Amino acid sequence: MRWENLTVESGEPAEHGRAADAALFGADAVATRTFDTPEFRGMTFHEVRARSVLNRVPGASRMPFEWTVNPYRGCSHACVYCFARRTHAYLDLDTGVGFDTQIVVKVNAPEVLRRQLASRRWQGEHVAMGTNVDCYQRAEGRYRLMPGIISALTDHANPFSILTKGTLILRDLDLLTRAAQVTDIGISVSVGFLDAGLWRTVEPGTPAPERRLEVVRTLGEHGIGCGVLMAPVIPFLSDDPAQLRDTVRAIAAAGATSVTPLVLHLRPGAREWFMAWLGQHHPHLVRRYERLYAEGAYAPRWYQRRITRQVHELAREYGIGPARAGAARRIRPAEPAPSPTAAEPTQLTLI
Repeated sequence: MRWENLTVESGEPAEHGRAADAALFGADAVATRTFDTPEFRGMTFHEVRARSVLNRVPGASRMPFEWTVNPYRGCSHACVYCFARRTHAYLDLDTGVGFDTQIVVKVNAPEVLRRQLASRRWQGEHVAMGTNVDCYQRAEGRYRLMPGIISALTDHANPFSILTKGTLILRDLDLLTRAAQVTDIGISVSVGFLDAGLWRTVEPGTPAPERRLEVVRTLGEHGIGCGVLMAPVIPFLSDDPAQLRDTVRAIAAAGATSVTPLVLHLRPGAREWFMAWLGQHHPHLVRRYERLYAEGAYAPRWYQRRITRQVHELAREYGIGPARAGAARRIRPAEPAPSPTAAEPTQLTLI
């Protein structure tokens, strides 16, 4: 396994090429473990000690943020479309089943982050999490890295955002409430569709869509506004107008502050795995996908614009709106201070 390439991933420093990463990890810093429990059966965890966890997003990226923290590599959510699958190839790991079951864990991520946030060179920029693989995937239940990460960011009043499909985020509700009182935080949950049959095959390791919407509702009840990234909208499988309506209606009913659609994109690594899945489960759609994605990883603009327009119209109908890049929405602190000199409510920055 090529541990010298471990830091190469979407959202990591542009100046870090594959050959430059040996200084961040060494083979002697890796411990490989398996756990004979039902939730982890068939999975292997590669525990590494990182020297850096703050990653600069490459300038050419489409992401609306500049810095990320990714405590895990690989993801037990096993979404067949996940764009991060390609990053496993940098370690000579399989991008299919290997991505779902060979999980790299940066066991010292909270301590390293705290040290980096204290550096004079750090300017307190927004930090995004859950942008490469889910930081609340199954492994987090054992390794518990996120409480330390959230606490480090809170203690430095550093703004951050989290995108997740995991219900485990509710374990850290008290920490998120505390963070929202001292800095700008943004929480988004990913729910692309409600179809149970589609969910079981395309996102087999994730909580059901209805459970994710319960996360949105619970966060809102505790004063933490939560947006929904309606992603992915899967062509010919979840893009029917009636399906879009049902999904947006459920998102609105859960109390989401916004809904933002994102059409399926198929980067190398994910494309091969998704097309194999499509051939097995929906072979009649293979040719249509080959035509729709003939020009590259993204669906044609006309198709993306159509979906975006439909979802935004539905959002207005149900009383919610899209999240705009850089937009902020005010949230209610869990315990408003009685003093008239208390700080104004913090703002929730949605990604």
